[in-house]
Amino acid sequence: MTPPLPAAPEYVEPAPEWGRLDPRMIVVRPLNELVGLLLPLFALVFVGDVNLVRTLFGAGTVAFVVLYGLLSWLTTKYRITDTQVELHKGVLFRQRLAIPRDRIRTVDLTAKLGHRLFGLTAVRVGTGKQERGGGEGVALDAVTAAEADRLRQVFLHRRAGAPEDGAGGTAENTADDGAPIAALSGSWYRYAPLSLSGLIGVGASVGFLMNLANELDLEFSEFGVLRSVYTWFAESGPGTIVPVTAVATVVLAALASLLGYLLQNHRYRLTRQADRTLRVRRGLLTTRSVSIEEDRLRGVDVHEPLLLRAGRGARLSAVTTGLGRMSGSALLLPPAPRAEAHRVAVEVLGERVDVPLRPHPPRALVRRLVRAVAPAVAVAVVLLGLALLVDWPHWPWVVAVFLVPVAALVGYDRYRGLGHALTERYLVSRSGSLDRSTVALRRTGIVGWKISRTLFQRRAGVLTITAVTAAGSGGYRVLDVGEAQGLALADAAVPDLLAQFLEHRAPES
Repeated sequence: MTPPLPAAPEYVEPAPEWGRLDPRMIVVRPLNELVGLLLPLFALVFVGDVNLVRTLFGAGTVAFVVLYGLLSWLTTKYRITDTQVELHKGVLFRQRLAIPRDRIRTVDLTAKLGHRLFGLTAVRVGTGKQERGGGEGVALDAVTAAEADRLRQVFLHRRAGAPEDGAGGTAENTADDGAPIAALSGSWYRYAPLSLSGLIGVGASVGFLMNLANELDLEFSEFGVLRSVYTWFAESGPGTIVPVTAVATVVLAALASLLGYLLQNHRYRLTRQADRTLRVRRGLLTTRSVSIEEDRLRGVDVHEPLLLRAGRGARLSAVTTGLGRMSGSALLLPPAPRAEAHRVAVEVLGERVDVPLRPHPPRALVRRLVRAVAPAVAVAVVLLGLALLVDWPHWPWVVAVFLVPVAALVGYDRYRGLGHALTERYLVSRSGSLDRSTVALRRTGIVGWKISRTLFQRRAGVLTITAVTAAGSGGYRVLDVGEAQGLALADAAVPDLLAQFLEHRAPES
């Protein structure tokens, strides 16, 4: 009798093979790096005395950047399994990253101008941690645009058997644009000048050009148009120069803001995808596509800076986990009409954010006025003392005195901006004047409370309550709320979380 044959070994699926980034990144990465180094290299080689050392140093820098791009491609590989995403990278210091797929919260697809010239996209994966640097998490820079869209769907697909086989395959519904929530309107460009970004850009550009002209020993009076401007400045008085310069600055700042709005928000659209993610796509030269898992969305933040608020505008950001600190990662709606921001918030959250808010006690008004007026009064007193003692001009303290009522108005507006409310699912808190912010935070996303009182708050009988969460900035404050009012708010927002620390006093007989 023949002995029974041994059982066949259990079939094991072969492990997915390691993939490499697109070979064209050898050109794209140095190209993107050299664009940022173009001005410093130009100044190094051509500004001042041109010599062999400077030329060789500039050529060596270019060669190093190109070589580093080649080595980065050779040392980078990635693999996607059923349970995790693995990435091996590093030229001098090797890194081996492994992220569980069920921890992926967001996927950011970014294509700079160099990427777009070669049809490539950089893919960045956000997890539940607070991403504080561009080097954290998994970043695949770069893959083809079709592969990037396939990876986006794979990363946010939880079910086993997701369409991830094949390095260059296209996932199902790749061309699906999703259900539209918002799209860019031409009328929104009127909100672009209502920010300080254009003014900052004009100031930085003027400063750079002045330094460059100084390094090149250029005289503005040597050029035709600039000679006329220089002559006009020399012959005109302050009464003419100041208003003309102010108007020119405002016009240039407005044009710079319009250009920035176009570059950042061209073809903006917000959609809800079939896989229950919110997808934001925007950009002209550098395009971005950020996908946020709706189940991990913890709320929204309505930003109303002073100028934008004066124009009845606002912008909307997501409060969620896994988004990096890169500019605009959490943006859901660029500067747009305030009513549109509230409408989008309702579409995203399923609940209104612009609800009536409970005001804070009058003691909070006193604190806001004191904190706003006291510094202005102190500066005026110091400038007056300098004018009397050391023969300083008198106009600085006069200007400081006129700024005191302005500071009082800012303090009063800060108090008017304070408020809070509880809805069925969200804690709504508003604060700020120069940059007013209204946050709607999901009550189930609050994991703790932080109660803080400074010496002056204790004397005023108010406190600050911070709702601790794993999303967004990690905590959102309700400022200068009454003691009993604030503790009752925290206890009602998340029942039983704070109850064990509260002292319930029996009513007096």
